[in-house]
Amino acid sequence: MLNRTIAILLSFLLLPIFIICSIFIAIIDGFPILFIQKRSGQYNTFFSIYKFRTMKIGTPNIATDKLLDKPFYFGGQLLRKLSIDEFPQLINIIRGDMNFIGPRPALYNQHHLIQKRKDLGISNIKPGITGWAQVNGRDKISEEEKIQLDSYYLKNKSFMLDISILLRTFLKVISIKDIN
Repeated sequence: MLNRTIAILLSFLLLPIFIICSIFIAIIDGFPILFIQKRSGQYNTFFSIYKFRTMKIGTPNIATDKLLDKPFYFGGQLLRKLSIDEFPQLINIIRGDMNFIGPRPALYNQHHLIQKRKDLGISNIKPGITGWAQVNGRDKISEEEKIQLDSYYLKNKSFMLDISILLRTFLKVISIKDIN
């Protein structure tokens, strides 16, 4: 309930940024403004994740680190580097699909990652906008390292660890590190 309440408050505070980004994307690269993708959530149920679209229409629907060429439209890479593209995930938190902190939700086609998370019990946790793996490498670490870090989070989940992740996320975002 706390996640939803904070997400609702942040949505109102960030509304001007939502509007500016929406207008910017529409003018620079047209519609749609949001990128909607099927992801694996808690208990391996699938949900639609919302992000501001940062790449050109027609970009393959695969993990960003698997793209050889990242076809960002003008300004899209900046939205991604500053993690502004993640703001619409507040909708996912309000809907109950995600929390602020937890393992990043796997893409629907990352079968190995989904299975390993299920085997280790990681899929029992609600996914998050940020998590232990994100603050320890984000796009620069392998899938196996992400699984190990997600497992660590599961075993050590606490209020203090969540606070640490939030602070480290803030530092990562302002330093623009480990983002493809």
